[in-house]
Amino acid sequence: MSAHPVQMPLCQRDSSQLLIIDAQERLAKAMPTEELAQIVANINRLIAASKVFRIPVIATQQNSKGLGSIIASIGLNLPPDTQPTEKTAYSCCTAPGFERIISAHPGRRQLIVVGMEAHICISQTVSGLQRWGYQVFVPADAIISRKPASKANVLDRMRAGGVQVSCTESVAFEWIGDSAQEHFREVWSLFRDQ
Repeated sequence: MSAHPVQMPLCQRDSSQLLIIDAQERLAKAMPTEELAQIVANINRLIAASKVFRIPVIATQQNSKGLGSIIASIGLNLPPDTQPTEKTAYSCCTAPGFERIISAHPGRRQLIVVGMEAHICISQTVSGLQRWGYQVFVPADAIISRKPASKANVLDRMRAGGVQVSCTESVAFEWIGDSAQEHFREVWSLFRDQ
């Protein structure tokens, strides 16, 4: 037994960035319908919480000519300064200009990663972010794949690879940290009726 057990890291609002990967209209049509509704709702909850705490939000679109724009309900909630970055690479980390975008916020070395497809673009991006030295959190209820087995497989791989697999509500409440925090009720209301 180790003298110093590994400590489970928590999301810190002053260290976080939210990364929404390829949550696009045409891609969404291939996803399981009921799970998709939950994923979209959870992404929107994280966007809302990010706005409360002024956490940077980054969004990408994979080949938008083929897969369409970001899902309308998500796009409408994005902060005004968040313009989805176009890419063709599966990993955001190999897309031109992406490193400049995430490094524009020095000291924010935690990336909360959500979107589509879990076993392709998300897994490859997460691996790249880890190579760059970022601490990565993936809310399992805010990512999706066409096939549930593909998502389950990549979540196992991520856990084994040191990614912090979490859930949407955990991320938001780790950002809050204390029920006496001035924005507690505002963020809590995002989850009250789920």
